Amino acid sequence: MTTILQILVSPRPQSVSRLIAREIVGRLQEWHPGARVIDRDLAAAPPPHPDLALYTAILSPEIGPDHPDFALSERYIGELEAADWVVIGTPMNNFSVPSTLKAWIDHIVRIRRTFRSTPEGKIGMLADKPVIVVSAHGGYIGGTPAYQPDFLTPYLRAIFETIGLKQVEFLPLQALTRGPEPLAKALADARGWIETRLPLAQPDAAG
Repeated sequence: MTTILQILVSPRPQSVSRLIAREIVGRLQEWHPGARVIDRDLAAAPPPHPDLALYTAILSPEIGPDHPDFALSERYIGELEAADWVVIGTPMNNFSVPSTLKAWIDHIVRIRRTFRSTPEGKIGMLADKPVIVVSAHGGYIGGTPAYQPDFLTPYLRAIFETIGLKQVEFLPLQALTRGPEPLAKALADARGWIETRLPLAQPDAAG
């Protein structure tokens, strides 16, 4: 059975990032009838920032993954491992990821568990799978007009590659606060992307 991990970040229930992420998950459910959806809402249940106990456990090679200090980290990692698809809907906050998404990342990126360190660099230990990131932006990114820096995209691409997830695609929703016409265009572009990337005529396969 196909499993989809849906990670929603915005605290606004009617946010555009949530809307489009859910539409993508809905299309994947059409691709894979009976698919199981793991709903990880980081606004409804914000991950705690790593504390001293977790940092100590991470830095102690003798502590195994069953240790109580790893309980939440193992739950998040287990959801990632179970998923055939990962869909993330998030706003861009101050040019980067929201703190709740960063806290979730700090729980899943663990040496000796999701990556190993070698003289040649970090090597991911998770099985690769498609990751779709829907990012919501109040203005424009990557150019004019009103250029805004985008540290979210390169950061998430690098962090997922670190743990072995290399099939990462980004669907940026731009100019969402610039009025009804830019908003309508962003929604139309997003739905066009879904129709192109995830067309209805798709056999039941996890790729």
